[in-house]
Amino acid sequence: MSSASAFSGDETAPFFGFLGAAAALVFSCMGAAYGTAKSGVGVASMGVMRPELVMKSIVPVVMAGVLGIYGLIIAVIISTGINPKAKSYYLFDGYAHLSSGLSCGLAGLSAGMAIGIVGDAGVRANAQQPKLFVGMILILIFAEALALYGLIVGIILSSRAGQSRAD
Repeated sequence: MSSASAFSGDETAPFFGFLGAAAALVFSCMGAAYGTAKSGVGVASMGVMRPELVMKSIVPVVMAGVLGIYGLIIAVIISTGINPKAKSYYLFDGYAHLSSGLSCGLAGLSAGMAIGIVGDAGVRANAQQPKLFVGMILILIFAEALALYGLIVGIILSSRAGQSRAD
């Protein structure tokens, strides 16, 4: 009974917070993995025709790898904000952290899919027409920006946790 009295807030709320942290990391890493794999196939295929362009064509793989870092950042922010024995943690806080993780994770997943598809087609096209490189990079930047928007919204939503009630 003494351990229950030390807990303040809603007892199920941390579940949603930790679910948000997991969602941020898992979905962002899924996007990073898909983007890396899909564009890596394009780099390997292109490397057979033009091996001198392989290092220049690694850009989509690197951009896809950054997506996992975005999810890691949000997961760390969320998990450090969950300490119901130190400060009350209510359902509002859990839902704020869940929405934070989902916004970052799903934005990272969609950006990874876009980067993978554009990276695959872009590096193959760049092997045949080098003038397409700048256009490919611009499209990749806009695809990466989708994940950055999710990261920003995730940080804003995560900062809302703890504002549900005045303790």
